[in-house]
Amino acid sequence: MDTTTADPLVGRLLDGRYRIESRIARGGMATVYLALDIRLDRTVALKVMHRSLAEDPAFVRRFIGEAKSVASLSHPNVVHVFDQGTDNDVVYLSMEYVPGRTLRDILRERGRLPAREALEIMIPVLAALGAAHQAGLVHRDVKPENVLMTDDGRVKVVDFGLARAIEATNQTRTGVMIGTIGYMAPEQVTTGAADVRSDVYAAGIMLFELVTGQQPYDGETPMSVAYRHVHDTVPAPSSVVPEVPPLIDTLVAHATAREPHDRPADATAMLVAAVEAHRMLPRTTTPPGTGPVYAHSQPPMAGNASAARSVPLAAPAHTLVQPRAEVPQRRGFRPNWFLVVLAAVMVVAVGLTGWYFAQPEYVTVPNLVGKNLAVAQKNLTALGLKMREADGQYDEKLAEGLILRSDPAADSQLEKGSTITLVPSLGPERIVVPDVSAMTGNEARAAIAKAGLTVGSVKRLANQEVERDKVIRTSPQVGEKVKKNASIDIYVSAGLVMPDVGGMPKDEAAGYLGQQGFQVQVNEVDDDAEPCTVIAQSPKAKSEVDKGAPVMITVARCQTDFWQWFRGDNEGRDDQQFSLVPGVIGKNINDAKAELEALGFKVRVQRLGNRGVVQYQRPLPNSERPPGTTVYLWQ
Repeated sequence: MDTTTADPLVGRLLDGRYRIESRIARGGMATVYLALDIRLDRTVALKVMHRSLAEDPAFVRRFIGEAKSVASLSHPNVVHVFDQGTDNDVVYLSMEYVPGRTLRDILRERGRLPAREALEIMIPVLAALGAAHQAGLVHRDVKPENVLMTDDGRVKVVDFGLARAIEATNQTRTGVMIGTIGYMAPEQVTTGAADVRSDVYAAGIMLFELVTGQQPYDGETPMSVAYRHVHDTVPAPSSVVPEVPPLIDTLVAHATAREPHDRPADATAMLVAAVEAHRMLPRTTTPPGTGPVYAHSQPPMAGNASAARSVPLAAPAHTLVQPRAEVPQRRGFRPNWFLVVLAAVMVVAVGLTGWYFAQPEYVTVPNLVGKNLAVAQKNLTALGLKMREADGQYDEKLAEGLILRSDPAADSQLEKGSTITLVPSLGPERIVVPDVSAMTGNEARAAIAKAGLTVGSVKRLANQEVERDKVIRTSPQVGEKVKKNASIDIYVSAGLVMPDVGGMPKDEAAGYLGQQGFQVQVNEVDDDAEPCTVIAQSPKAKSEVDKGAPVMITVARCQTDFWQWFRGDNEGRDDQQFSLVPGVIGKNINDAKAELEALGFKVRVQRLGNRGVVQYQRPLPNSERPPGTTVYLWQ
C-alpha cells in the first residue's frame, strides 16, 4: 500500500463524508485511495478520476450514469459500488474495500498456474461477468489488473462501466484505444464496438495467460499487437506449455474466435464450459483435499447455467502461494528484418485505418425548449439522436405539452445514436379548493394544507342552519381552481348569536326573541328609562348561544304614567315644536334613516339580523316628539 503523504488528497474530507487515509494505487484513469466513510463508520476504497477526465462535462455525465447502473449489480464476485459523487474538481466512486492483491500481482510472483487452479480463478470471474451481461452491462476492460484476490482466497472483479464512460468522452486521441490492447477483441480494434462477446474474448486471453505465463501476442508497438488480434488466430496454450490439457486449448480457442458469432454467447455460456472442463480435469495439479471451494458439496454440472450463476466460486487461499512452476525456455530465432519492417508498415496502416473508421460522429443538441414534443422528436430523429420523454413538470409560463428543458442541454456535443431526455411542461399548476363544509375549523385547516393551499382568515358568522363550530363555506368556494399555496378564507358557524334588543319595547322584544327559539322571561324594574322598554338583557348582545336557551330581559316598569314621564323628561320645553314620527317599518334601513333625519330626529340603528329592512321602531309610528329626539330602528 502506498501511503504517500505528499498526495494532496490524503487527509482531505471529500463531500463531507469520506476521509482519505492513504493512497493504494495509481492507474491510467484513476487513483485508488483507502478512506473512512464517517457517516456509516466503514472502510471503503475511493477511486478518484484523474483531473483530465473530471474536467470533461461529457465524461462526468456519462460516468454518473454508468456508476448508477453498476451500483445496481449485486454479485459476490463483483466489487460493490456504494456511492458516486463530485467535490469541486474531484469525481469519485466509493466502492467495497477488498484487502488483497490483483491477479497481476499473483502472476508476477508465481508465473503460470496449473490448469485446475487457473480455472478455479476464471470460474468466479466468469460468474461476475455473466451477472453483468444479464444486467445489460459490458465490462470492456477484462484483464488481471481488474481481478482482485482477497486474503482469504475470494475473487472479485472491479471497474465495470468505467471504460464505457471514458469511451463516450473526447478523451480518445489519435493512436489511443479504450481498453487494454493485449486483451482487446478484433472488433474493438477495427470498429470500436464492444458487446458481451468482447468480454468473452478478453476472458479467453486471460485464461491463456494464466496457464502459459504470457499473453499470446507481443510486439514492439501496441499497433503491432492490435494487428495480430485482428488477423491472427490465438495459438493453443499447449503450443507454448506442452503440459496444458486439450480441454484448456478448446476453451481458449472457442472464447478467442476472431468472429464474435463463433464465440460463446456471453460469459455465462463460457462459465458452463469452464465448470465442465474443471470437472473433467484430473486432480494431479492440486494436492488432495484442496480443490475449489463450492457453496455445495459438488460443483455445478455443465449445462446448468442457473446453478453456475448462483454459486460463488473462488480459488482456495492456499492455492495462491504454491511454488512457481517452471516455464519452458522459448527457442531463439534470427528475425528476417525485411519481413519485420514490412509487417510494421502494415500494422501502422491497418491500425490507423481502423482508428479512423472507429471515430464516433458528433452532433450538436438543438434548442428544443418551447417546442411541441412531436416537433422535437422529428428534429432529433433528423440529427440521428433518440428521444426519451421524462415525467412532466408544472410551469407557470409554459403551456402544457411544450418542452420545458432537455438533458443534455442545447449546444451540447453528443455522439450520434445517443438519447436525449426531454421534460415536458404540465402547464401552470392549479389546485381544486377542497370541500371542507361541515368540518370543524381545525379539520378544515388540515384539509386545506394537505391540498397544498394555505389558510387565510377564519371568521365566525351567525347561522341557524349549520351547527355551531362547523364550516359554512370558504372563499374561494369549493371546486374553484387556484394556484398552489393560494390563501383560502374559512367561514365558521357561530350558531345563534344573541340579538341586541336594548331599548326595544317590551312586547316587540319578547315576541322577536320567542320567534328565534329563545325561552323569554321578563323582569320589570323601576327605572328612569322610557316605560316598557328593555334596559338590560342576559345573555349579552352578540354572544353565541344555543337554540332554545333561556333569555332574561329587564324592562322599565310599564305602570308609570307615560305622559308624566314624558313631561318630566321634557320639562322646560313647552315652547318647542313637536313633529310626528313617521312609520318606517318595512323600509330600507338607509332610506328610513334619511327620512327621519330630514325631520330633525336623531337615528340609532341596531342589528337583529342581516336583512337591511326596518323590523321595529321606537317611538311608535305617528307619535309626537320634539326635534332632536332619538328614534331607534332595528333591522
